[in-house]
Amino acid sequence: MQKGKIGISTENIFPIIKKYLYSDHEIFLRELISNAVDATQKLNTLARIGDYKGEVGDTTIRVSIDEKKKTITISDRGIGMTADEIEKYINQVAFSGANEFLEKYKNDANAIIGHFGMGFYSSFMVSKKVEIHTLSYKDDAKAVKWECDGSPEYTLEEIDKKERGTDIVLFIDDENQHFVSKDEINRLLKKYCGFLPVPVAFGKQTEWKDGKEVEKDEENVINDTNPLWTQSPSNLKDEDYKEFYRKLYPMAEDPLFNIHLNVDYPFNLTGILYFPKIKNNIEIQRNKIQLYCNQVYVTDSVEGIVPEFLTLLHGVIDSPDIPLNVSRSYLQSDSNVKKISSHITKKVADRLDEIFKTDRASFEAKWDDLKVFIEYGMLTDEKFYDRAQKFTLLKNTDGKFFTFDEYKNIIKDSQTDKDKQLVYLYATDAEGQYSFIEAAKNKGYDVLLMDGQLDTHFINHLEQKFEGARFVRVDSDVPEKLIPQEEATELKLSDAEKDNLTTIFSSQIPNMDKANFVVSFEALSADDKPVMITQQEFMRRMKEMSQNGGGPMAFYGEMPDSYNLVVNGNHSLVQRIVKDCEEEVGESVGSVRKKMDSLESRKAELEKAKADKKEEEIPQAEKEELEDVEKKITELRGKKDESLKSFASKNKLVSQLIDLALLSNNMLKGEALNRFVKRSIDLI
Repeated sequence: MQKGKIGISTENIFPIIKKYLYSDHEIFLRELISNAVDATQKLNTLARIGDYKGEVGDTTIRVSIDEKKKTITISDRGIGMTADEIEKYINQVAFSGANEFLEKYKNDANAIIGHFGMGFYSSFMVSKKVEIHTLSYKDDAKAVKWECDGSPEYTLEEIDKKERGTDIVLFIDDENQHFVSKDEINRLLKKYCGFLPVPVAFGKQTEWKDGKEVEKDEENVINDTNPLWTQSPSNLKDEDYKEFYRKLYPMAEDPLFNIHLNVDYPFNLTGILYFPKIKNNIEIQRNKIQLYCNQVYVTDSVEGIVPEFLTLLHGVIDSPDIPLNVSRSYLQSDSNVKKISSHITKKVADRLDEIFKTDRASFEAKWDDLKVFIEYGMLTDEKFYDRAQKFTLLKNTDGKFFTFDEYKNIIKDSQTDKDKQLVYLYATDAEGQYSFIEAAKNKGYDVLLMDGQLDTHFINHLEQKFEGARFVRVDSDVPEKLIPQEEATELKLSDAEKDNLTTIFSSQIPNMDKANFVVSFEALSADDKPVMITQQEFMRRMKEMSQNGGGPMAFYGEMPDSYNLVVNGNHSLVQRIVKDCEEEVGESVGSVRKKMDSLESRKAELEKAKADKKEEEIPQAEKEELEDVEKKITELRGKKDESLKSFASKNKLVSQLIDLALLSNNMLKGEALNRFVKRSIDLI
């Protein structure tokens, strides 16, 4: 028996392995099986080129556990090792640069495995002792056993082993006993080894018989050695892709379609990306793309490899040019990774363009599901925007689809305002904004439906991209002002009547939490609604963006909603209220207003007199008179407003018109809605 010390100048390598790799402790199984795959593939290569003349035979890698001894064994029938090779590859090469390695990677646990032979040494994360039983494929080779208990000392001795290959036996430590479990090993094998190119078997297949699970004679091979992404797209059908998707995501709906990646220059990249159906929450769909390196599972966190907007996709990417241990610093600096990311973006855009051109009807049918991917891409990736603008669609409230250029040509004659700006009208809720949509359409306008998750942000983006254009929601103003023209209708209200109506209408608006209303007047046609509620475009859009994204817009979300109660001064019902007001309180209100006008004139004279004087130069009598005038004006205004409020509270038409406007905006609820129903019955 040979005893020795592993070639390393520090005594603390094993505690460091356990400390730095602890978060990745389950990865040991992937590393050891990957080594077994390498050994098996090397033997197959040697046999193929004639350097190995013997029988290759069964090359299945087998994993077994012994729950009593608390061991896990990984066995292969690959090339094996001689005693000299163990000395070279396990004892010396593994730690030939250990000191530099530890200094370089001490802050990056993910980077440790895969360097300096650490793949094998990851076994010490979970083991108190590791044995290697191996027999080389070489003629006259002798089988040897290597043993190490996690200290720098090891033993190496000859043993009796008949079959070529290597058995790694792990004696699991007390902290990691849960790995010595059929269920846990099954889980790890399915996660990391489901598509390895060499068969991996764990135990026997089972079946239900006589009410219990019984073992069959066949081995339980857990992996598909020839997964779909390694096959030629020309040999595959749509159903093959769907079946593979179901294997990857058993609980998901069938995807919209897929993109098969197959690149061998200037880098190697294969894979299949699927566009899934997204319901409403983008975040829960992330981390669904699985990254592989030569069919060995690496991670499902692919930020940096896949462009951000495509992390919403599902599927598989496999590239030997991305190492098994992907660290963020590596991804940020590696040129191959950047090329891969750029290529995936181009392939996705090309595939979408191809579907759009060859089967536009199908593309339109899938648009509502596709748009979240495409809009996200256009918002976050300038190159993708340039490619995608050819096939991105706008959908109107009639359910018709248009490209950017098609839609511009349709609306340019009817929706250009007096400042020569093209106005894109849109709605975010076809049902809730129905009356506004109809009013716009009655004026000959077309209205887009922008009700997607990202549409508020997308509209802002398009306004920056579309020269001489702006987007206006149909409920942001009255129909005549959505696209302002030179002509203006005369308002049939005097200043005094507008002042009266402001008090009358504002006094009857129901109290609403976090909502402010401002009464305004418009000269609309007699056929337009008597009262409407609009919301200023800028503030509403800022609030929506704050809800979607937070950040700099967050403070808008805390502000109350501001609405305009727009009174159509030319409508017969509004004119009736003016007439009723004049008949009931016109004389008293007019008398008060005359007194107020007189006092306002005197106030203006007093303020003008003191305008160019310092405070000490103003006579005390003038100060007292100004104070008295202001007090009387306030008292008279209160008296006038009380008369108007009293009139408004008794006039059912005022409240009815307000409530109808609120109802059109889905804003009439609770007690206010109940009062409206009762009042409607009374009026009928």
